[in-house]
Amino acid sequence: MRDQSSRPVDWVEGTILRHKDKVFRTALAIMGSMADAEDVSQDAFLKLLEKQPDFESEEHEAAWLIRVTVNLCKNLLRSFWRKNTSPLLETHPAKNEEQHGLTEIVYSLPPKFRTAIHLFYYEGYSTKEISKITGQKESTVRSHLSRARQALKKYLEGADDE
Repeated sequence: MRDQSSRPVDWVEGTILRHKDKVFRTALAIMGSMADAEDVSQDAFLKLLEKQPDFESEEHEAAWLIRVTVNLCKNLLRSFWRKNTSPLLETHPAKNEEQHGLTEIVYSLPPKFRTAIHLFYYEGYSTKEISKITGQKESTVRSHLSRARQALKKYLEGADDE
């Protein structure tokens, strides 16, 4: 790591302020744990400080941070000590109260489906963009979205029967 940054402190602070909520919501949606989401978010911004990439636009900057966040989440989920999980707290990655209830249902999905659903519906990325962010084929992303929708539909239909 460089001793002195070639970028001003304002750039770092501005980047963090612009993207902290999106990065945290993405990490929380994938990890399902506040503590893990906070760790992943911090690590994502540390990567930004280490690499200091030149971005073409703010969208490119956001996509890079989301990709780093998703990759860090995958690494953490694969780690051997990940067997201990804690229940989801009252804080959710939903942007508003209306999405709060549905978010509970989304958390019941496997992480690969949660990732696709969160990036597509909550963050507004296209399947092509999600493919680039997650490093998966576009057809895989569409498959994950389709399977997640089927699972959500099945769950919601079951809830209506009660």
